Amino acid sequence: MLQIPIDELQIAPGYAVEWTISFPTHGGDTGTGQPRRLASYIQDKHFAVARYMDQEDITCPSYLGGSFEIRGRLDREALDDALLHLVRRHEVLRWVFQESDGGLDVSVLEPEQVKLDAVDAGPVATSAAARDYVHRFLQGTDTLRGPWFVMGAMIGEESTTLYFACDHLVSDGVSTPIVVRDVSTAYEALAAGRPVELPETGGYGDYAAQERRRGHSIGPDDSRLDYWKGFVARNGGVFPRFPLELGVEPGVLHPVVNEVHALLTGQDADAMEARCRAAGSEPTAGILAAVAVSLAKEGGPQVYRALLPVSRRNRVAYTHSMGWFVNTLPIEFSVEGGGDFGEVVSRVRAALLVMLRSVNVPFDRAVEVMTEGEEPGSWPYPVNFFSYLDFRRTPGGADHVARKACGHVWGSHSDGIFFWFYRNDGGLYVNTVFPDTPQARSSTRGYLRTLGRTLAAATRDGTF
Repeated sequence: MLQIPIDELQIAPGYAVEWTISFPTHGGDTGTGQPRRLASYIQDKHFAVARYMDQEDITCPSYLGGSFEIRGRLDREALDDALLHLVRRHEVLRWVFQESDGGLDVSVLEPEQVKLDAVDAGPVATSAAARDYVHRFLQGTDTLRGPWFVMGAMIGEESTTLYFACDHLVSDGVSTPIVVRDVSTAYEALAAGRPVELPETGGYGDYAAQERRRGHSIGPDDSRLDYWKGFVARNGGVFPRFPLELGVEPGVLHPVVNEVHALLTGQDADAMEARCRAAGSEPTAGILAAVAVSLAKEGGPQVYRALLPVSRRNRVAYTHSMGWFVNTLPIEFSVEGGGDFGEVVSRVRAALLVMLRSVNVPFDRAVEVMTEGEEPGSWPYPVNFFSYLDFRRTPGGADHVARKACGHVWGSHSDGIFFWFYRNDGGLYVNTVFPDTPQARSSTRGYLRTLGRTLAAATRDGTF
C-alpha cells in the first residue's frame, strides 16, 4: 500500500457512484437487546475536540481513506452486496454517536438494521475531473453529525476504482487495508457465486469497554502514572514540542501541505532491516534512531522526546477488525555522541521496552487525570509525533500491489506537523503533513534531506 495525498491518485474517468450507510433512526433505536454504551476514551476526546472547534467556529475537516482497483467489467450487484457485507461485518460501522452528559454515547445497530443508500452521480469526463471529484466526495464525513463512513466507485469499461473515507472515530491506520481486503475478497466471492470467507472479527465495543475499565481505576496518585509523570517533569509538559521552527502563530491553524517522500528503495530498506535485527531490534527502532539523530543534526536536542501511537490489536480477532485500536505513549532517549548505529538502536530499543510497560494506561485518561479542568482543545502547538507501519504485514498486504491499493490521510488545516513512516514492497516512505508557511517548508524539507542521508549512511556502513 502506498500512502499518498489524494491529489496524487492515478484514476481514470468513468461513471461515479456513491454509497452511504442508511440507519433506521439517528440515536434512537439501539437494536434488540443492545443498550447504549460509552465510546472509547480516544473517540470521546476526538469528539470533544471537534465539538470545541465547532463552538469556536474553527473549520478543520479531516479523514482517513483508501482506494483500490477492481479489474474487468464490474458486477454492480456483487459490489453493492460486498459493500453491505463490509458494513454489517464490522460493528463500529454500525455505531451511531450521540453526545451526553456522561461523554460520547453509542447506539449499536444489529447487522440487519443497516442498509446502504446508493446515488448515481453520473459520468466524469477526464482524469483530472475524476481526481477533483473524488477529493470533494471523500470530504463528506463529519465527526459531530455523520456520516462517519462514505464509499464510492469510478466505474470504467476495463476497471473500476473504489475509494472510501472514514472519520477517525471509526478507523485507524490498519483499518484502511482491512477495508481493501474485505471488500475485494467479498466482491470476488460474490461475483463468482461463492460464499464469502474472511477471518473472525472482534467487536470494537468490547475493546472500548475493556479500556474504560482500566482507565476508570486510575487516579492522580496511581503508580501506573509514574512513567508519564517522569516524562512530563523532564519535558516541561505533557506534549513534546517538535524541535524545528515552523513559523506558525500560537493558536492559529494554517492550510497544510501534504507530501510523500521515498526514503529507501526496497533493497536498501531490506538492508536497513537486516542491520536492525543484527543489533537485536526491529525496524521501528532503527528508523526512530535515524529520525532522532537527523533532528539533532538539524539543530534539535540531544535528548529525543516524542509521542508514539501503539497498536492495541492484541487479540487475534482484533487483527481483522475496524476501529481505533491505538494507545499513545511518550518516549525519550539520548543520541548524544551517537555515531554507531548499533549503539543508538540499543538505546532506542531500551526506551521502547520501558515505554511499553505503560501500554495499558490509556493516553486520554492519563492526560485527563494530569490536566484536570483544562479545555478539551487539540494539541496546543507543533508536537513531536512518530508513527511507523509496515503495510506488508497488514491484512491483505500480499495483494496490495495487484489491487493498486493506496491510503489517504487528509486534513484541511493544522498548527503542527505529522510524519507517517511506512514500509511497503517498494521501500521505505514518509507521508508528511505540515503548515503551509515558508519556514515549515524549509524546515521540513531540510530535515527530510538530512534524514535521507542519515538512513543511507546507516544502511551502507552502520554509522550515523
